[in-house]
Amino acid sequence: MKTLKFIAAAAAAVSMAAACSSNGNTEGVEVEAQLPTKAETDSVSYLIGVQFGYFIKANNFGENLSEVNFAKIKEGMNDFINAEGNMRDPEFNDQFKVSPEMTNQMFNAYLAKRNAYQSELNQKKGEKFLAENKMKDGVVVTESGLQYKIISDGNDVKPGPKDTVYVHYTGTLIDGTEFDASDKTKDPVRMMLNRVVKGWTEGLQLIGEGGKIELYIPAELGYGSRAMGEIGPNSTLIFDIDLVKVGKVPAEEEKDADRK
Repeated sequence: MKTLKFIAAAAAAVSMAAACSSNGNTEGVEVEAQLPTKAETDSVSYLIGVQFGYFIKANNFGENLSEVNFAKIKEGMNDFINAEGNMRDPEFNDQFKVSPEMTNQMFNAYLAKRNAYQSELNQKKGEKFLAENKMKDGVVVTESGLQYKIISDGNDVKPGPKDTVYVHYTGTLIDGTEFDASDKTKDPVRMMLNRVVKGWTEGLQLIGEGGKIELYIPAELGYGSRAMGEIGPNSTLIFDIDLVKVGKVPAEEEKDADRK
């Protein structure tokens, strides 16, 4: 229902902005309160556009929003704003080419179809990348399929699978898009190795404090079929990681954890 609520709220906001832009009909009644100025209405109108833009960009409409038909968006907005009748009446939606009641069903079906396509595309692109990458100097492939390249080994203090690590890192997609990075001007980021993606858990145990490693993580060791912001479904991920410090789990705590 979130999609329908958003569109309904946005449509109401558009209607409100349209009403605010008129001089109003006082019907001979004196009113001391003033309508918003044109500048205020312009600002609200722009804000509504930003909200629509956020909604569009936050969902998957193809590379560079190539699939968005902005003419149809404008047509739909105009049709709704100029619609006649009471929105609460059952027949109100009959005047539209597509009933707003179908919003969630159609939108979710559209996204599911795009997601299936993008999942397969990302999977095949990732497999191609990894097949070529494993031939490069210094790249090692583990039994799980993780690929890594150790830039520096670090010292003998290596993390275990339940330890806490303090790291600086940069995460990119195989096309070079950076989707996440720590701020290297600040303290390193604290992470628990049993609460990160499998590729991190396995890869960080290969180096010690002060070490640096490049991880090439296939989708099944990353976020899998989930989409996470700029990370599409079944994306292969690349991480450059500096292991600054290891926080060892006390032996007693580790034993307690094993008993659970």
